[in-house]
Amino acid sequence: MSGFSELIKNFDKTRDYVREFFIYGFKVRGDFDGKSARTYDNEKRRVESWLGDYLQYGTSERGKQVAITVDSGRIASNPLYRAYASCSFTDNDIRLHFLLLDLLSDGQVHSIRSLTEGLADAYSAVFDEQTVRGKLREYAAMGILSAEKNGKTIGYRITSETPRKLFGRCEGLADAVKFFSCLPEFGFVGHTLLQAAGLENDCFLMKHNYIVHTLEDVILRQLTDAIADRQQVCLAYIGKKKTPQEIKGVPLKIYVSARTGRRYLILYDPIYQRLTSYRADFIRSIKTCGRCDNYGEYAAMLQRNAEKCFGVSFGNRREGADVCTFRMTVKADKEKEPYILERLHREKRCGTVECTDEGLYTFTVDVFDPNELMHWVKTYIGRIVSIEGAREETARFINDIERMQMMYNGRSEENAAVQ
Repeated sequence: MSGFSELIKNFDKTRDYVREFFIYGFKVRGDFDGKSARTYDNEKRRVESWLGDYLQYGTSERGKQVAITVDSGRIASNPLYRAYASCSFTDNDIRLHFLLLDLLSDGQVHSIRSLTEGLADAYSAVFDEQTVRGKLREYAAMGILSAEKNGKTIGYRITSETPRKLFGRCEGLADAVKFFSCLPEFGFVGHTLLQAAGLENDCFLMKHNYIVHTLEDVILRQLTDAIADRQQVCLAYIGKKKTPQEIKGVPLKIYVSARTGRRYLILYDPIYQRLTSYRADFIRSIKTCGRCDNYGEYAAMLQRNAEKCFGVSFGNRREGADVCTFRMTVKADKEKEPYILERLHREKRCGTVECTDEGLYTFTVDVFDPNELMHWVKTYIGRIVSIEGAREETARFINDIERMQMMYNGRSEENAAVQ
C-alpha cells in the first residue's frame, strides 16, 4: 500500500482541488469524486502542510468545510506559491542532484562523458550517458548550470551568476524584485529569486492582491508564449457546466478584470469567424498547432472590436454586427460630490460622460453586450435618473428595483424614472 507523500506529480489536479475545496468552497468531502475517501484525506493533508497557517474549519448542513482565510492586503508573500515548490522526484533524481553538483563544484567545464565517468569513479554510481544528459539539460534550463559548446561537444559548469551576487552588485535591484513579487503577473518568479538570494519581501504590500489567480500562472505563461510566437492553440477547456471541450483558435490577448483580478483569454475562432473570451482558470491544458499566417489581421480585428466591449464579451456576433447604445443619467452635485464625477470618468472605459443639465450627467456607450454593464450600473442606485436602450437588460433592471421595493415596502413614486 502506498503511503502519504507531500510531493505531487500532477499540478493540474492539485490546482483544481485547492480552488474548489479551499478557495471557492464549492465542495465538501462528500462531494469528492476521486478514487476514495483516503485520496481526499491525502489531498487535504498535502494542502494543510503548505497552507496550515491560513486555513479555517467549519461545519454546514453539507458537512465539514475547510477554507483559506487570509487578508490578502496584509501578506507580503502569496502562500499559494508553496504549491509550486512541491514536486515529485525519484531516488536517481536525488543521487544525481547532489553527486553532479559535487563534481561541478570546481567551477570548471565538464563534458557529459567526463561527468558520467566521474560518477562511476568517485561515487561508484553507474548511470548511462542519456540519463546524465537529460539531468544536465534540465538544470541548464533552470539556470543552475550553464551550457558551453566547444566544437561538437557541449560542456556544463555551475552558473556563476546567482541572484545573491546580482542583488549585491546592482543597487536597488532587490527592492525592485520585492515589489514585482507582489504583482499577480508571474509574482512567483520574483518570489523565487528572493528565496534563492535568502531574502524576503519586507517593503511592500498590495491592497488588491488577488492571490488565487497564481494557480493559473503555468497556463498564463503558455498562453503568452503562444501569443508572442503567433501560434494557433488547442485548449482543453472545462466551463461552468463541467463539460470538457476542445477549443481551437488563435490567442490574441490576455484581459484582466480590474474588479476581481480574473484573467480571460481573447481568442479568434476560425470556425465561427468571431472573437470570444475564455476564463483562464477553466483552461486545463494547451497545445500549439502551428503558426498562424493571418495573425496581424485577427489582431487588428480585436483592436477594432475592443472599442465596443465594456468587459470581455463580444456578444454572439461576427465583426460588423450592430451594437447597442446604452445611456444612464445620474444626479450629482459638482461642488459637494466631485467624487461621483471622478468615478464616472475613471470607470467609463469605452463610454463618454457629459453634463446634460444642471446636476445631471449622462453616461453613453455603444457595446456588443450591454449585460456586462448592469452590475456597474446598479452601484449608482439612488442617483439614477433614467436609463435608456438595451431593452432586455433595462426590463431586468426595472424588475430588480420593483422586487427590492416590495421587499422593503417602498413606494412606487420613489422609484427612479426609467425610460
